[in-house]
Amino acid sequence: MNTLAYDGPGPWILFFPLIWAAVVVGVVTVLRRTGVLRGRRGPWQGMRAVYGASSPIAVLGRRFAAGEIDEEEYWRRLSVLDEQFGRTPKDGAA
Repeated sequence: MNTLAYDGPGPWILFFPLIWAAVVVGVVTVLRRTGVLRGRRGPWQGMRAVYGASSPIAVLGRRFAAGEIDEEEYWRRLSVLDEQFGRTPKDGAA
């Protein structure tokens, strides 16, 4: 009778846990560097902070709406913020 002998998986089976460990370490490293595991936003979401609810422009608008600053001061400060955050185009095109 012609049968094949099977000696088990062999020593190469030890590489599978090492490969999985390397994958897990790589994923954790990427998530830590982007800040996802720390609750921070990733680098691709940086502009949301400029125009979000707590942005300087939004705070200025709330102060103007509450009557803390007058219209002249509002427009003066808004022009400075527009230059700083680049809300208006720099090349002069509308």
